[in-house]
Amino acid sequence: MSAMKLILAPMEGLADDVLRGVLTGAGGYDWCVTEFVRVTDAVLPHRCYTRLSPELANGARTAAGTPVRVQLLGNDPAMLAANAAHLARLHPFGIDLNFGCPTPLVVRHRGGAALLDEPELLHRIAAAVRAAVPATMPVTAKMRLGIDDTSKALDCALALESGGINELVVHARTKADGYKPVRRWEWVARIREVVKLPLIANGEVWTVADWHAIRAASGCDDVMLGRGAVADPLLARRIRGQAATEPSDDNWREIETMLGDFWTRVERKVLPAQSPGRLKQWLGLMQRRYPQAERLFQTVREARLGPEVSAILQREGVIAKSRAVA
Repeated sequence: MSAMKLILAPMEGLADDVLRGVLTGAGGYDWCVTEFVRVTDAVLPHRCYTRLSPELANGARTAAGTPVRVQLLGNDPAMLAANAAHLARLHPFGIDLNFGCPTPLVVRHRGGAALLDEPELLHRIAAAVRAAVPATMPVTAKMRLGIDDTSKALDCALALESGGINELVVHARTKADGYKPVRRWEWVARIREVVKLPLIANGEVWTVADWHAIRAASGCDDVMLGRGAVADPLLARRIRGQAATEPSDDNWREIETMLGDFWTRVERKVLPAQSPGRLKQWLGLMQRRYPQAERLFQTVREARLGPEVSAILQREGVIAKSRAVA
């Protein structure tokens, strides 16, 4: 158990620095990965990276001390390498390459999972980025199993390995699968048979039982947690035996403290008209594991502005009266 690793996944539009900070503060993670930085035809200024990952100003660690890797997305090996070299000057814990994002906008612009039909391009990207950054800096990648099918999954993994990446996360779904409850965990095991680099299994891990199942099916010791970690902020600790296997009423008080911390950080970061959506998004996922989250979601559902939500959270005891916005 002590040798296995748990990683908090990059989740575009969900796990920004605020949620990363709160989730890693709950404990249990070996490192986490940012949302992607889109690379096109220019070397981005450092502020693009520090805005996405304020942790870079804290030794590339969250407030809880969890190391942070920064993820890049693009299709131009030379531009990705140039940006990686520029980013390396900020000393991230590592650089991750996105070959898994299935969103239509990203795929339309030939990014993320759209590249999984081109193993040779994956190789050139990995090799270019690996050569552009210090040898001591981890370069990792996250891939899905393919676009519409798994026919090139092995070729993609081998291409990335030969390109020199240090670790590979395999999200056990195709682009076409999206986020449907599909579990192609056996394909991670097939990839393990042909590559020698460390593999990290990912996809549809919502519970401790799921964690046991994905490890058994994939043969991987290390697992990346995504939406399951958002739905249950204590999941990493449950897996490590530091909390009860299933959520309980006793857990909810700690979750409320986390929600209060999250809300404070969100209010500092976004406009009052945008902040309620952030809280509703998290509660919406947490409803899957906590009935208390469902009740709180229904309570804040109609609120449109931050002060309205603050008043509700104060009334519900999630935040202290002194912190509620008048």
